[in-house]
Parts: sequence; structure tokens; C-alpha cells
Amino acid sequence: MQTLDMADIELREMNETLHAQAENTNQTSWEIVNPKGAHAIACGLDAPIEVTVKGSTGYYCGGMNKQATINIEGSAGPGVAENMMSGTIVIDGDASQYAGATGHGGLLVIKGNASSRCGISMKGIDIVVHGNIGHMSAFMAQTGNLVVCGDAGDALGDSLYEARLFVRGSVKSLGADCIEKEMRPEHLAILADLLERAGADAKPEEFKRYGSARELYTFKIDNAY
Repeated sequence: MQTLDMADIELREMNETLHAQAENTNQTSWEIVNPKGAHAIACGLDAPIEVTVKGSTGYYCGGMNKQATINIEGSAGPGVAENMMSGTIVIDGDASQYAGATGHGGLLVIKGNASSRCGISMKGIDIVVHGNIGHMSAFMAQTGNLVVCGDAGDALGDSLYEARLFVRGSVKSLGADCIEKEMRPEHLAILADLLERAGADAKPEEFKRYGSARELYTFKIDNAY
């Protein structure tokens, strides 16, 4: 394992070292110590490496991630996994606002709770939250899956498109055009796979599915006047 100590090196140098790893690197395991809540840790990675952050992080940790596996042994600040393309990010603690925002792919696992706007404008990312999520989560979510093992706050799925939302607990309120939908066998299969990959012990049958009523983004001639 390669160790990068942020007590000794600057953030830019640390990220440049990780960015320099090629597809066929044999230095596949990295550890970042003394992160001190720094912003933009391990952003823009594009190699099949595993990075473990030994502590909590600031804004945008793991943003634009491709291929890499990032483990955060603490909590994450706003925008963790923002615009993530592929790979996996696992947070042992809580995540602040807009976790996984605009994510195009990959898997984000939050073992604690997530704050407001989790999964906002998600575009294909899969997000599994072991705890609760805050208000306005999955706002304008386009595609992908948001799985919540706890409760959801106000205005879940407001103005969403075709993302699938699975909630095990209660939902304080649904946003505009978001409705409860039938849980079919294919949805149970998707959910079972995500729960297993995220290390969650919940059962798919305990969840409800929510999605778009398809009233807001469908053109209607009556609305043209």
C-alpha cells in the first residue's frame, strides 16, 4: 500500500500523484492519512485503483470519479461523488448536501445518513443510503437508482424523470410529479443486487418504489396556450 500524508504534502501534489496512475499500474492500493477535512480529495481519478481516506473530507471528495474505488473512513462534506462516471465510493459515516449530484454512473454507498438534495439531477448513478435522506432528494433525477434504507424528507423526487426511488421507511412528502409505483419482479431484482453490493441487510420486499407520473415533461397541447 502506498501512503500519502496530507500533513507533509499539499492537496495538489496528492491528487497529481493519484492522477498519474495508469490503467496497468501495479500501485493499485493507496491510503490518504491526515485529510483534515480538505476539499476535492481524490477528484478526477481515472484508473482502477483503490483509495482509502483515513478520516473525514470536505467538499467534492471523489468528484468526477472514473474506475476507482474510494473508501472514506469518516464523513463527507457537500458534493461527494459529484458527477461520478463509474467506480465505487463508500462512506462509513454521513454525507452532507447533494451527495452524488449529476452522477452518470458507478455506485455510491453512504453507511450513515445523507443530507438534503441527495442524488439531485442524477443521470445514471446508483446510490444506496443505509440511513435517512434529507429534503429535495432526487430533484430532477433523470436515470439511475436511489435506495434509502431509512426515511426520506420533504419533496422526494420533485420534477424527476425516469430515475427509480426505493424507500424502506417513511416519506415526509412527495415532490411534484412523484408518485408511488408498483414494485414488480424486475424492480425487486434490481434492488436485491444493489443492497447486496452495498452491504445492506434490508430485504427488497420491505421497500416501496417511487417514480415519475410523467405529467410534467410530456407535451400537452392544452399547455401551449
